[in-house]
Amino acid sequence: MADPKIGKDVSNGVEGDHADLKDQVYLEETFYILSKKNSVFRVRLTSKGLSLTKETDGNSKEQTILLRDIIGGKCMRSKRRRPGAGSCVCSSLVGHQQLKVVDENSGDLDENDISAYLYIYAYILKRSRRTLKRERTTITLRFRSFDKYEDNNREAQKWRSTIKCLIAGQSITYAPPANDKKLLILLNPKSGPGKARELFQSKVAPILQEAEVPYDLHVTKYANYAREFVRTRNVYNWRGIVAVGGDGVLFEILNGMFERLDWQPALAEVPLAIMPCGSGNGLARSICHLYNEPYINQNLTGLTMALARGKTAPMDVVRVETKSKIMFSFLSIGWGLLSDIDIESERLRAIGGQRFTLWALARLVGLRKYKGVVSYAKIKDVGNLPKPKQPLTLSHSVSQDGALDSPDAEAFIDCDENSDVFTNAMNGKHQRVDSWYSVNSRRSAFYSTRGSEYHSVTSGGSEMRSPVHTCMHGPASHLPSLMSQLPSHWVHEEGEFVMVHISYQSYIGEDFLFAPRSQLSDGVMWMLIIKAGIPRSQLFSFFMGISQGTHAEVNNEYIKMVPVSAFRIVPEGPHGYLTVDGELMEYGPIQGEIFPNIVNLLVPDTK
Repeated sequence: MADPKIGKDVSNGVEGDHADLKDQVYLEETFYILSKKNSVFRVRLTSKGLSLTKETDGNSKEQTILLRDIIGGKCMRSKRRRPGAGSCVCSSLVGHQQLKVVDENSGDLDENDISAYLYIYAYILKRSRRTLKRERTTITLRFRSFDKYEDNNREAQKWRSTIKCLIAGQSITYAPPANDKKLLILLNPKSGPGKARELFQSKVAPILQEAEVPYDLHVTKYANYAREFVRTRNVYNWRGIVAVGGDGVLFEILNGMFERLDWQPALAEVPLAIMPCGSGNGLARSICHLYNEPYINQNLTGLTMALARGKTAPMDVVRVETKSKIMFSFLSIGWGLLSDIDIESERLRAIGGQRFTLWALARLVGLRKYKGVVSYAKIKDVGNLPKPKQPLTLSHSVSQDGALDSPDAEAFIDCDENSDVFTNAMNGKHQRVDSWYSVNSRRSAFYSTRGSEYHSVTSGGSEMRSPVHTCMHGPASHLPSLMSQLPSHWVHEEGEFVMVHISYQSYIGEDFLFAPRSQLSDGVMWMLIIKAGIPRSQLFSFFMGISQGTHAEVNNEYIKMVPVSAFRIVPEGPHGYLTVDGELMEYGPIQGEIFPNIVNLLVPDTK
C-alpha cells in the first residue's frame, strides 16, 4: 500500500533532513502500474526538474528531466469519440494510443470523461562523447481522482502553475505567472534561400505554442522595414524583439533601436534575439557555441526555447564610423577577401551557406590585393581572457526532424513497447488513473499560438512613414574624428593586404570559427590581418583550419590575429568592398570601437 502522505503537496519543504536546499520538492505523487504487478512509479516536481522513478520488484530506475529543458505545460480534455467507438470511460485505458484531446473550451470534448490531462513539454539535451542533440519528450498525467472535471482540472492546474512559476523563476503560487506581453517577431522572407516563413511555422511556432508564449509576427516588406518598425513603434509593448532571417535583419533592428532618443532604456528593457534562417547566421552560431547548445542547420529548437524561457545575457556592440554614416555592429567588419566572397556570392544565395565555400575557391584562384593603412589600439593583456572553446561535432536533432503538430489530433505512443497505465492509491472511494508517455515525433501542422497575431504583407494599416531625417544616437565616441590624427600609442601597418577582418563573435558564419576566444561581452575585437605575398598554398591551409578555429593560432610574417579595442582602416584606390555585419558599406576610411554590455540577448538556459 502507498504511504497515505504521498500525493500531498510538499510545499516549501526539502527531501530529508540533509537535503540540498537547491533540490526543493514542491509536488510529489506515487503511482501504481496497472499492467505490471509490484510496480510503482513515483513523480516528483523539484527545483531541479521532474524526477521520474520506476520501482519494480526491488529494482529502481530513475530519470530526471531538468527544469531548464522543460518549456511549459497545458491542460486538456479528451476528445469526443466517434459513434460506435464505445462510450465507457475506461475503454481509453485499454487502447490509450487512440486517446485524442482538445482544449477545455472546445465544443468537441467528451463530457462523459471527467479526466483532466496535463501535458508537460520538454526538449531534453542528450549528450554523448562528441555529440549533442535535443529530443522532444511529452509527459502526460491524467487526473480523475474526483467525480467532477472541475476538481480534477484544479489539481492538474496546480502542477502546471508550479512548473510555470519555476520556469519563470518566480515564487510558487497556484496561479500561472502573468506576462501579457507578446514577442515581436520581424521575419525577412527573402533571407538566405528564402525559407524563413516555412522554418518559422514548422520549427518555431509549435514550441512557442507549447510554452504558451504569444507573439506578433510582422513580415518585412522592403529593405530597412525592420529598422523603421522598431524606431517608430512603442517597443516597450513587447517582451522581446526577434529577428527571423539572416544577420542582416538583426542589423536593421539594432540600428533602428539606436536611432531612438530612448535607445538606452529601450535596449535595457527589451532584449533582442535571432532565429537563423539566412546564409551566414554568425551570431546564432556563436550563441549556441558559447552556451553548449546544438546548432544544426535549419533546426531552431534550442534558440526557440530561449525565447520561451526568457534568460538574457549582455552583448558588446561596436560603433562604426564611415565618411557619411554612423552605425552599430554586433558581428564583424571586413575589408578584402572575406568581404569579396560575402558580397560577390550574393548571386548564389539560393543555395544557402554553400555559396561562401564555392566563391572562396574562385577568389583563391583569382587572389586580389588591396593597398592601404591599418591602425589599431592593441589590447596588451589578454592573459585573463577565457580559454577558447572547442567546437563540438553535432548530430542531427531528433526533436525537429519534421514539423510538430498540435495535440488536438494526436495519437500517443508509449516510449516502452508495452504501454503502462499508472494508478495512484487514494484514501476513500476516489481513484486516479494517470498515464505517462514519451513522444519523439509528430505529424505536420500549422501553428498559431493563442493570443498571437500574424501580419502578412497585405495587412492593412501596417505601412509606416519614416521621419524625413533620422539621427543615430548611442554612446558617444572616444575616438578622434575619422580624418583626424590617431593617438600615439596606436599601431600602424601600411602596405598591401589580402584581407583585414575584425570580429567580436566567435563565429562569423555557420562553419567559420573566426575568434575561438571571443565572448558575447568581453570588450575585445579580434583583428585578422593577412598581408599580400602569402603563398596560395599557405592561404588554402589557413582556410582549411577555419572550421576548427586552429587558424587563430597562426602567427607569421603574413598572418596574425590581434586583440584590439579600436581600429581604423584607410584603403587606397577606388575599388573594393567594405562590409559591416555582412552589409555593403561605402568604400573609404572606416573606424570602430567596442562598447561592452550595451545590448541584452535572449540566450539558451544551458549554463
